[in-house]
Amino acid sequence: QFLKQLGIHPDWQFVDVYGMEPELLSMVPRPVCAVLLLFPITEKYETFRTEEEERIKAKGQDVKSSVYFMKQTINNACGTIGLIHAIANNRDKMNFETDSSLKKFLEDSLSMTPEERAKYLETYEAIRVTHESSAHEGQTEAPSIDEKVDLHFIALVNVGGHLYELDGRKPFPINHGETSDDSFLEDAIEVCKKFMERDPEELRFNAIALSAA
Repeated sequence: QFLKQLGIHPDWQFVDVYGMEPELLSMVPRPVCAVLLLFPITEKYETFRTEEEERIKAKGQDVKSSVYFMKQTINNACGTIGLIHAIANNRDKMNFETDSSLKKFLEDSLSMTPEERAKYLETYEAIRVTHESSAHEGQTEAPSIDEKVDLHFIALVNVGGHLYELDGRKPFPINHGETSDDSFLEDAIEVCKKFMERDPEELRFNAIALSAA
């Protein structure tokens, strides 16, 4: 529904990943071009995030210039930003309606920095309004902008044969190594499992795949 409102043809759909075992992954329609992970922000995770950032800043990493990444400045918009990351890094596979608000946003923001993209989204009514209306249609009430939410969305995408984690709270994309169109879902789920292993007491994890319809 949300994709349709943003002017994307229904060749792709978001589907739930019901479990991380091979037989459950085999139920997900292929190809898969992105995975969104919903996970809890806990103390353990925040400690890990700080250490990861320091490690990458010290060691460096290879990030292709074609990766579309934006910062998150709007509270509680991580779902929208996850969705933009998923679509933006697969825009060559998407069929947009000519008047698509998301297509226009991506075209306008391609040459911007991650910070400029975040600022542009703050002023971009069409996507924000769509996000709010689709959030209200859902079963759970969308949290208000100022409410403290400890659940967060990230996007995992394949750009140029590398698996990137895109999280608007982080200063840069995280390169998780090589992947391919065929192995992408399994590779992305391995990254999701690492999130779960860092917080074994937590149960609030949920993965959604952007799959061919």
